[in-house]
Amino acid sequence: MTTMTASSFSIKDFLKSFMLVELFKGMALTGRYAFARKVTVQFPEEKTPLSPRFRGLHALRRYDNGEERCIACKLCEAVCPAMAITIEAGQREDGSRRTTRYDIDLTKCIFCGFCEESCPVDSIVETHIFEYHGEKRGDLYFTKDMLLAVGDRYEKEIAAARAADAPYR
Repeated sequence: MTTMTASSFSIKDFLKSFMLVELFKGMALTGRYAFARKVTVQFPEEKTPLSPRFRGLHALRRYDNGEERCIACKLCEAVCPAMAITIEAGQREDGSRRTTRYDIDLTKCIFCGFCEESCPVDSIVETHIFEYHGEKRGDLYFTKDMLLAVGDRYEKEIAAARAADAPYR
């Protein structure tokens, strides 16, 4: 009895394939979408919604008193799979350790977010900024001062995004 069921399925499959049923199903699906209304976004004027966890341009943040947050623990440099981060540390007069050099090569960066997740003081973050470019390779090499400038400029947006994401961390 099982051989008869198996043979009937194979005959059924043969007939479906012989009659090109799958081909006509595919053509019907294509035809349905071919005459449907198109959804086109006019990019510079219209923006599509971004995910709250979108990872874009990097920024270094400061505390409210203006002091940089980075404590030169070098966790972000160690965890970076692309080795795009370079950090050098130095001692300050008060004995605390801070960065003297913090560079990110965005041509190497894969925007994985590991640097942001590994930072114990929430210093390095990836913003929602995706509209940036460089005309030469050196334009996408961000130094500490450039990263701090990005952080200072977009601190309100960064703080709001971090607050919205806090329940999920």
